Amino acid sequence: MTAHALNENGNTSEDAAIILRDAAVQRGDRVIWQNGSFSIPYGSVTAIVGTNGAGKTTMMQAELGLIPLSHGTMSILGKPAGADNLHIGYVPQSYTSDIDSNLTAEQSVLLGLTGTKFGIHLITRQQRNKVREAMAFVGIEDKARYRLSELSGGLRQRVAIAQALVSDPKLLMLDEPLANLDLASQRATIQVLTKLNRELGMTIQVVAHDLNMLLPILTGAVYLLDGHPHYAAMDDVLDAKLLTHLYGTTVQVVTTPQGDMFVTPGLDERDKANLDTHKPSELAKMHHHCSSEMQDARNSQLSHPSGAAETSDFAADHESDSKDSTDNSIEQETDTHNSHSTQFNR
Repeated sequence: MTAHALNENGNTSEDAAIILRDAAVQRGDRVIWQNGSFSIPYGSVTAIVGTNGAGKTTMMQAELGLIPLSHGTMSILGKPAGADNLHIGYVPQSYTSDIDSNLTAEQSVLLGLTGTKFGIHLITRQQRNKVREAMAFVGIEDKARYRLSELSGGLRQRVAIAQALVSDPKLLMLDEPLANLDLASQRATIQVLTKLNRELGMTIQVVAHDLNMLLPILTGAVYLLDGHPHYAAMDDVLDAKLLTHLYGTTVQVVTTPQGDMFVTPGLDERDKANLDTHKPSELAKMHHHCSSEMQDARNSQLSHPSGAAETSDFAADHESDSKDSTDNSIEQETDTHNSHSTQFNR
């Protein structure tokens, strides 16, 4: 067996889908990030995280060879960045707004096979079968004839993923795939990614702002901190001090009794001093107490309809009194205004 040098993360080059060695990206005179040295294994699901402007999308564009490195090297699927893009499925953040909304879902997915070819060309039966398989995998085979303009944002996102999958990629890259989706659509997208990774062993990389929905499937994260990209397993990334430093605001990592974890904004010491907090058990009792009172009030109204009528009459009388009071005030104000007008004319 041929020996291979171990990289920074302890993986050989054959184990790693993505390898950076002292990589840096620069735009004009501005260094976006530098000193990137890490590797990401095949079969992983990785998030790219950091604050706005840290260079998350730039990282993905550099991996695709769309932006040149100013220093160092980057290897994707065993080749220099950009050399093996045919085996990479890419879903840009702006897909749902950039794609022609008059296309049908099937036509859009087909672009994943023909989009790089110019001119009119015949579609083979094999290509159509590939499109149907990709659409069935993400659960939209029944939407094939629908125009994109007729689909929800969540369904269009699944069309985008199917388009990226139709060419049988080894690496799937998605830029903010959960942005502008409701919770149900976010969950459906996560289920598709989970299925891809667990059933097909696909390597997945996701640019993300919010980690919580992705946490169940993430194996690691690239985090852009102080102008340097780092890679670590999720157990190491889910550290309150690290995330607080990363996002520039207090962050807490919470573990539920069931063992689930989620990241939430923390409170500054000043906020804690003035905060009236309750334990979950106390909140549950309060909720039960309030619900009981509301139910008793409803039952009382149903049992004593005359009381409800009296309440309505009282409200009507009160409204009438308020109106009379308001009319009197208006009359007084009018008299005062006329008096001032008379004095001015004099």
